[in-house]
Amino acid sequence: MSFPRYPKYKESGVEWLGEVPEHWATAPFKRLIDIQNGADHKLVETDTGFPVIGSGGPFAYASEFLHDGESVLLGRKGTIDKPLYVTGRFWTVDTMYWTKICPNVCGKYAYYLALTIPFDYYSTNTALPSMTKGCLGSHTVTFPPLPEQTRIAAFLDRETAKIDGLVTEQQRLIDLLKEKRQSVISHAVTKGLNPQAPMKPSGIEWLGDVPKHWEIARIKHFTSSIEQGWSPQCEGFPAEDNEWGVLKVGCVNSGKFNPTENKLLPPELQPDPKLAIARDDLLISRANTRELVGSAAVAERDYPNLMLCDKLYRIRFKSECCIPSFVSHYLRCDAVRGQIELGATGASASMLNIGQSAILELAIVVPLIKEQAYILDFLAAETAKLDALTAEAQRAIELLQERRTALISAAVTGQIDIRHLAGAGAA
Repeated sequence: MSFPRYPKYKESGVEWLGEVPEHWATAPFKRLIDIQNGADHKLVETDTGFPVIGSGGPFAYASEFLHDGESVLLGRKGTIDKPLYVTGRFWTVDTMYWTKICPNVCGKYAYYLALTIPFDYYSTNTALPSMTKGCLGSHTVTFPPLPEQTRIAAFLDRETAKIDGLVTEQQRLIDLLKEKRQSVISHAVTKGLNPQAPMKPSGIEWLGDVPKHWEIARIKHFTSSIEQGWSPQCEGFPAEDNEWGVLKVGCVNSGKFNPTENKLLPPELQPDPKLAIARDDLLISRANTRELVGSAAVAERDYPNLMLCDKLYRIRFKSECCIPSFVSHYLRCDAVRGQIELGATGASASMLNIGQSAILELAIVVPLIKEQAYILDFLAAETAKLDALTAEAQRAIELLQERRTALISAAVTGQIDIRHLAGAGAA
């Protein structure tokens, strides 16, 4: 949908802003909002009361409040690029700024203005990005009279709600595609592809019935070796071509081996070629969070300069028994994941460990090699279709978000005239 422009414009005097509507004002942001520091909420934290708001929204309650009314919250440290609009009584943390809305300013309009601030330009170039009051307050903005601000805010409320609804639909589609993908894989590697195949009880409660001609065993019966690697003190960046690197545990998190997840081995340390990754190595995370411990992926080719780390297991299989990719798919089935998580140990949920015996003793059901290959070909084709649909939905989300950003920017800089549009709010 295209929108009309204002009949007359003037030069704003600001290079990046360009022309603005003739009757609009231009001023530092501090003319519209009075920026205040948040505060530590620990002394007033309670089980109920006033919401304590951080960059991600409310997360606790306080017995006191910092402000009652409209306010735009701005990041001071950490997450600085996600302004929030709040009303009523609230407390906000010391890594945030809160604002008093100045007279003759619509709070919601000020919020939409805040969304257009180039935070990357103003933020400090440090490990923990931060913003100063001075930078935020001196940022140049343009704005119309209060009645028109209110109209623009109402228009953007309506239009962004429509866009957000479409984004939600696309995200729901992505979630459904993810569930479908998981279901297709789980069914294929535990039930096979022939719905008419005779079944038999596996004797394993969480596995249920399996094809009658498939073998039920423990993973250890099909392995030729299992080992873990070496984790020396490495550099904080990945190795280049022809340099030795040590894999990070995250190289298997997605279910597909990511060789870029590595750290450069310092030149004073001698590499161990025996730990180099080879084609068909099944890599399994030994230590990670509950959701990621036991994650598995297969190296699709040789990586002669990448070494196995201490937090990864490498399993090699008897070639006549198992195709490693079949086992990798099997390990990602929901029922199998449940067993892996049950077998993981550790005092902290942020770092659990899975022992070699827990992996090797895990029950597995496998067909003959020829059928494994057939199943893998089927899964490659089916998951490629689902991945293409997922990528399409993700691209749709990106386009919608770009549209949302552009619409807000155009409305609060006067590049579109919404005064006479239906539903834009009363003057």
